Amino acid sequence: MGGLAEELLAELNCETAFTIHIGSINIPIAESTVITWVVMAVILLLSLFLTSRLRVYNISKKQLFAETVVIKLENFITDMIGEEGKAYVPYLCAVILYIGIANLIGLFGVKPPTKDLNVTAALALMSIILVQYASIHKKGLKGWLRSFKEPMAIVVPINILEILIKPLSLCMRLFGNVLGAFVIMELIKILIPVALPVPFSFYFDIFDGLIQAYVFVFLTALYIKEGME
Repeated sequence: MGGLAEELLAELNCETAFTIHIGSINIPIAESTVITWVVMAVILLLSLFLTSRLRVYNISKKQLFAETVVIKLENFITDMIGEEGKAYVPYLCAVILYIGIANLIGLFGVKPPTKDLNVTAALALMSIILVQYASIHKKGLKGWLRSFKEPMAIVVPINILEILIKPLSLCMRLFGNVLGAFVIMELIKILIPVALPVPFSFYFDIFDGLIQAYVFVFLTALYIKEGME
């Protein structure tokens, strides 16, 4: 049992991939950061490939595929956030693509970067900053400050506290679900023969991973929509 615990802890540990030395300063680069760079590179290269040699007429199959994906994804996000929030659709599309792909790479035996609390915290922080920006942009600074008194002045502390609770909720929900799925899959791989974990992998690495990407983006869109109302 001790060996099982040690092996599981080794899998859960987010190691330092390499260290950048600048004079006397050492900057450790986490494994999750490197995997994030790989995910971004994959998205970038795929985007460049699909959008090369674009044409208005007699479009190629790859251009048709790219346009279909973009239109479907934009419509999907717009339905969540509404027409007033269309300016934030590109960000939400980028986030859902990143989280979706980051969670799917577990199929290739790579640790998902979303398993690192620092990654999910950064994603949550960016989303909540965008939520507050959307609210200020829509209502103005005075209107945004007045919104803390709604529906009555007595709830001001609760509304202020909500600014801290929302990113924490986003962060811990994504981190907890991804980490939980990862732990279960590692336990199954350790305890059960190689062939049997495949169906579980399809669920935890594909279905659950994509669901978590959807939930994160849906909640962010909901918070933006609430902030603009």
